[in-house]
Amino acid sequence: MVCAYDNRMIEEIVSARNIIREQNNEIERLKEFIGKQDNKIATEIKSNIIMKKALKCQEEFIVNISHELKTPLNVLSATVQLFSMYYDSGSLDKMKGSIVKYIKSMKQNCYRLSKLINNIVDSSKIETGFFELHLSNNNIVEVVEDIVTSVTDFTDSKGLNIIFDTDTEEKIIACDPEKIERVVLNLISNAIKFSDKGDEIFIDVKDKNEFIEMSVEDNGIGIEEKNLDTIFDRFKQVDKSLSRNTEGTGIGLSLVKSIVELHGGCIYAESEVGNGSKFIVNIPSRNIPHEKVIHSNKISSKNGNIKVELSDIHLS
Repeated sequence: MVCAYDNRMIEEIVSARNIIREQNNEIERLKEFIGKQDNKIATEIKSNIIMKKALKCQEEFIVNISHELKTPLNVLSATVQLFSMYYDSGSLDKMKGSIVKYIKSMKQNCYRLSKLINNIVDSSKIETGFFELHLSNNNIVEVVEDIVTSVTDFTDSKGLNIIFDTDTEEKIIACDPEKIERVVLNLISNAIKFSDKGDEIFIDVKDKNEFIEMSVEDNGIGIEEKNLDTIFDRFKQVDKSLSRNTEGTGIGLSLVKSIVELHGGCIYAESEVGNGSKFIVNIPSRNIPHEKVIHSNKISSKNGNIKVELSDIHLS
């Protein structure tokens, strides 16, 4: 009888342990299920926050781009109305001096519109994968130096000194010279915007063997550290309060980054408020194997390109 009783006790204990084990397993499965649901909810919340931030950035961009489009349009519209008034009153000849000034303003605002439209169209092309490079083997040193030389009259008129330097006279790499021109002009344009009369802008090209390093440096007012991680974002713009003569949508640096990355390179910025900024571009030193002819470094329609790319800088 004792043995039978002991056996029943053992069986009951084993049975109880099995029940407890199964309950514990069920609890663990329940915890895992709840954990997955929590993670799912957390992920959804995080996604919603990111989406709201993205939508807010896009809304700000649309408002900004609308303002930037309206500004030159308003100038053009007002000037046309003024010319019409002069014509109706028969005073066109008397107002020649003013008309020349107005025509100059109209031209600059046409260039501003061209830049805005080009940036919007090219940004869309990059987003959809239709933006293409036309690569050829070029002396990148001469390409950059030629661009710098072409803007000296403009920087002189702004009271700025632009300096080009290099540690090599020739470095043949595969690049799209017109797109490189756009990159360099955009960075020079930013340097001009954030510089004061009497400041200097330094353009440097260095041969790093595996890549070429191009840099545009100014000793202007600089960029706050908190903005350095976002200045290349498509819908972000550096605080306008930092500069007294800046215009633009903030889309330029995003395009610059995309063009550099399409070349297989990278771009980053170094800056300190009050001590200027430096933008560094690295492009791989590679060639097109079957390209025998080094293309001319003289870029077509250079004056037009310069006027477009520098059109959002206030004239003195």
